[in-house]
Amino acid sequence: MGSPNTEANDKVADSAAAAAPAFAATVDLSVRLYNQGERVLAFHGLYMYDAKVLKVELQGNEWKYFVHYLGWNKNWDEWVVATRLMKRTEENIRKQRTQRYGSPKLSQPMQTKPKSSSVPEDAKADKEDTKNNVAKGKKRKIDSVVEKDSVSTDKLVKIRIPSILRKQLVDDCEFVTKQDKLVKLPRSPNVDEILKQYLEYRSDNKDDLLDYSVAEVLNGLRRYFDKALHILLLYKQERRQFQEAVGSTVSPSTIYGAEHLLRLFVKLPDILSSLNMEEETITMLQLKLTEFLKFMEMNHSSFFLSSYDESKAAEGSGKGKDV
Repeated sequence: MGSPNTEANDKVADSAAAAAPAFAATVDLSVRLYNQGERVLAFHGLYMYDAKVLKVELQGNEWKYFVHYLGWNKNWDEWVVATRLMKRTEENIRKQRTQRYGSPKLSQPMQTKPKSSSVPEDAKADKEDTKNNVAKGKKRKIDSVVEKDSVSTDKLVKIRIPSILRKQLVDDCEFVTKQDKLVKLPRSPNVDEILKQYLEYRSDNKDDLLDYSVAEVLNGLRRYFDKALHILLLYKQERRQFQEAVGSTVSPSTIYGAEHLLRLFVKLPDILSSLNMEEETITMLQLKLTEFLKFMEMNHSSFFLSSYDESKAAEGSGKGKDV
């Protein structure tokens, strides 16, 4: 998604037109098909997204609809014609689900707008915040840090981490900062594989109506992880390993696993609170992220290592603090 005035957006618009549903050719744009406040499916590029119609106007001989993509910053709100929209019928939702985990380039609409970086500049600049990645010396202190970082009161973004995963964060910190041990890389399952397993789990659960927004949240998690890892999620002892394991063309989500993914959830409240999101979106995110953490808890023994490898010496690195 991008500004209507950018060349990138023109290309996306062309893609959207090419990917429009078959009924598009028969749509009478002079007829009003959607109402203000209506939940719809909106094409952007080659993918459909959950959206909400905020405004409806007759512009010339065509009805146009100002839509907000649920789960995305309001900067992506835009005017579209009816050929870009679909009703939220069961059949259309099934079509939407078939798009999950498509080409990463096609499923990352935010990449055409550089200012909407996956990791906000505020998060990058806040050096004090980077010290809160459960990097304290004692378990009691670490536990309190997790509690503090898991709740942001500014915009009520709350992510409750289950107790067994909180203990995992404590052990993770002590392995690295006290015992000079590191997670052996590459991990299996890696972050990408864990996210795909969760999507399959949700799809197989007959009692759970899978909404396409789940796949969007998972894609967002992967992008946040790839962007935030070396900035917010590593201890000093791990930076040398990161440089050796991750090249310029390798995504961290294909190398690292649950140990580092869990650290992201400590930082997410602060990251998400810096974004301008509607209350409805915040509520949806909290629910989806909490459900995902329960899945990680349920698979704790298979996702997390019980012990780490001896470090190959990260010379000059201090203990218990991030860079």
